[in-house]
Amino acid sequence: MSRITPQPGIMEIALYQGGQSALAGINDVLKLSSNENPYGPSEATKAAFAQSGLALHRYPGTDHGGLRAAIAEVHGLDADQIVCGVGSDEVLQFISQSFAGPGDEIIYTEHGFSMYPILAHACGATPVKVAENERVVDVDAILAACTARTRIVFIANPGNPTGTMLPADEVARLADGLPEGALLVLDGAYAEFVEGYDGGAGLVEARKNVVMTRTFSKIYGLGGLRIGWGYAPKDIVDVLNRVRQPFNLSDVQLQTAEAAVRDQEFMQWCRVENTRNGDWLRAALQEVGVEVDPSSTNFLLARFASDAEADACDTALKEAGILVRKVAGYGLPNCLRITIGDERACRRVAHTVKQFKGVSA
Repeated sequence: MSRITPQPGIMEIALYQGGQSALAGINDVLKLSSNENPYGPSEATKAAFAQSGLALHRYPGTDHGGLRAAIAEVHGLDADQIVCGVGSDEVLQFISQSFAGPGDEIIYTEHGFSMYPILAHACGATPVKVAENERVVDVDAILAACTARTRIVFIANPGNPTGTMLPADEVARLADGLPEGALLVLDGAYAEFVEGYDGGAGLVEARKNVVMTRTFSKIYGLGGLRIGWGYAPKDIVDVLNRVRQPFNLSDVQLQTAEAAVRDQEFMQWCRVENTRNGDWLRAALQEVGVEVDPSSTNFLLARFASDAEADACDTALKEAGILVRKVAGYGLPNCLRITIGDERACRRVAHTVKQFKGVSA
C-alpha cells in the first residue's frame, strides 16, 4: 500500500507565529506587536483602494506594469528588473524555490527573520544559522560558514527583530566574498525608515549575485493587503517570473500600492514621526534601566536584565492593555520588541514600563 508523504523538509517547518492582536477582557488594546504603521495608509492611497473596488469582476493584468513603472520612477530603477509578489515574503519564496533545493544550503543569521529557515525547509534545502556579533550581522562569520553547497544568504538590513544595520561597505564585502553560484538576498522591509538608504539597489546594479526585496506592509501602512517587490538582475527576474503565478496580485493591490509609492510626501512624514517618537521612547526606556540599541526601523528591541524580567514586563504591559512581541524564538529571551507607535502610544508604553520598574512617573 502506497503512503502519501510530503516533500523532504516540509515537516521540519515550525509554523510562523504572527504578533498577538487581542487580549481577553480588554477592549482598548494597543497593538505594538507587528511593526505596523500607526497612521495607516495615506489619504491618496485609501482613495485608490476605494476606486479599485469598482472593477472586482475583472481579472488583473499579469505583468504588474503600472506598479513596476511607479516603483522604478520613484526609486530611479529599471522597471524590467522589478518583480512583484504577495508581500516581500512571496518574492523570497520565489528566490528559494528557484535557486535552492535538496543538497543545498541557505544561510541566515542568529537573530534573522524567522521566515528564512522556513523557506529553506520548504524547498528541501538545509538552513544554516550563523552567529551575529552583539545583535549585528557578522560578515566574517557568514563567509566562514559558506561552502560549495551555499546557494542563498539571507540578511535583513535593517534587521528584524534587532533593528540594527550593517554598513554599506560591509554588505558589499559580503557580496564580493560569497562563493560562485551563491546569491545574497537583502531583505529591506524596513529600508524606508533610513533616510537616503537605497535598500541595496546600487549593489544589485553593480553585481550579478545580489537581490533586494522591499514591502508595502510597513511604512506605507498596507500590511493587510500583502504587497511586496524585488529588484534583481534581469536574468534572475526572468527566472522568478517563471515560478510566479500570473494573477498573484489583484488590481486592488496593484492600484493601491501604486498610489502609495507615489505619495512620497506622506512616506517621508511617517519616517520623521517614527524617528521622533522612537528617539523619545528609547530615551525614556534607558532612563529606567532598560537597554535599547539605536534602531533603524519602526520598532525598538528592549533588553532586560534577565529572561524572567522580560517575561514579567510583558505581563505588566498586557495588564495595561499593551501588546508587544516576545522574541525568545529569535534567540533573544531577555528582550521585547516594541513597535514605535504614535506619541500617545509611546507615552503609554513608557509610563507602564516605568511603573513596572518602580520609578515614579
